[in-house]
Amino acid sequence: MSVQSVSHPADLSVSEIEHVFATVDIPACPAILADVMKEAQRDVPDVRALSRAMAADIGMSAIAIKLANSTLFRTGAAVASVRGAVDRLGIRNVVCVVAAAALRASMTGLKPAWIDGFWTRTSAIAMAAGMIARRQYGISPDAAYTYALFHDAGIPLLMRRFPDYEQVVAQNRKMGYLTIEAENEYFPCTHPIVGSLLVRNWGLPPSIGRAVLFHHDPAAYDLPEKTLPGISVSLIAVTHVAEHVVSELSREHDLEVGEALYERGLAHLGVAEDDVDQLKEDISAATAEAAT
Repeated sequence: MSVQSVSHPADLSVSEIEHVFATVDIPACPAILADVMKEAQRDVPDVRALSRAMAADIGMSAIAIKLANSTLFRTGAAVASVRGAVDRLGIRNVVCVVAAAALRASMTGLKPAWIDGFWTRTSAIAMAAGMIARRQYGISPDAAYTYALFHDAGIPLLMRRFPDYEQVVAQNRKMGYLTIEAENEYFPCTHPIVGSLLVRNWGLPPSIGRAVLFHHDPAAYDLPEKTLPGISVSLIAVTHVAEHVVSELSREHDLEVGEALYERGLAHLGVAEDDVDQLKEDISAATAEAAT
């Protein structure tokens, strides 16, 4: 299957989806994530059980405490325990933490330096997306954070499957091509398709999966509600803006979002040009704090 032969991502047939699964190894949902999502749906979730489960995982504990002490959630003195982090974050954000830790743990078989760089950048984008969502009406910061963590999750899976992926994409980026353009040209599927199937496999909300699938579609902001729900468009918008800003702050040329989708994101959110500088300043301070 070539994505170029598919008229629109929404038109993927069952056989085409099966072909993607046969082409790329998409990890099954980790048991702890499934358990936490199930617990979170109870009328009265067992916070103590969740805290114990998270405390047993060093990586998960570190993510929980760091997120609870971040600009996005900090409301007072720093917390030092997993239980304190859970109490501050709340159940919905605990799901974000577990999903983040599970996603990070799934990135195996790649160079550690590459994984660290990818995760650092992804985490910065997720933090920025959550901050932008907090300034908007009707966009959940935890949904924005989770979506931003997963929006490029297909990239490491493609890199693990295709040994020449990193080299091909890097060469095309030197010529000014977006990552998605290189994928369309040289590989049998793209990271939005692979990432959306990962999200579906892991039982995350459909609104996040649809946003992952369409986040590089040039028509994303013009699609009908039945194809791309408004909440998914908003998740795409906050992350388009966040990713572009993080690229600028890192002094990198943005070859992920592109100028056109960045401008559409700003317009969708109603962010005026006068507010962009302040937004950059706030995101810069938050990402610098998170890096320490």
